[in-house]
Amino acid sequence: MSNVVAELERRLEEAEDENDALQLRLAKIEDALFDGERVPARVVDRLAGGENPVRVWREHRGLALGEVARRAGISAAMLSEIEAGKKEGSIRMLAALARALGVDTEDFIRWPQD
Repeated sequence: MSNVVAELERRLEEAEDENDALQLRLAKIEDALFDGERVPARVVDRLAGGENPVRVWREHRGLALGEVARRAGISAAMLSEIEAGKKEGSIRMLAALARALGVDTEDFIRWPQD
């Protein structure tokens, strides 16, 4: 009976080692796909809920509106209007905002609503 238990323990340890190796490979794949950043569910939920992506990313980064505007080279008033949906902003402006927030410009595309 003790041989059976020892064999089961050995197999369990091998399975755990294989699982650890697979988890490491999965983490490396995720890092490659997402540039090392994992987006919290609350951010995804806000984006999927139709909130303004610029505002969602700014708040996720913990940055004040004025700081992001300064980094992007635009006025705080313009950024406020973009976040409120009153203005769309030019491609150049959105690219500057993306750099300021450390995201890709396509991250500002609104998610389709049902």
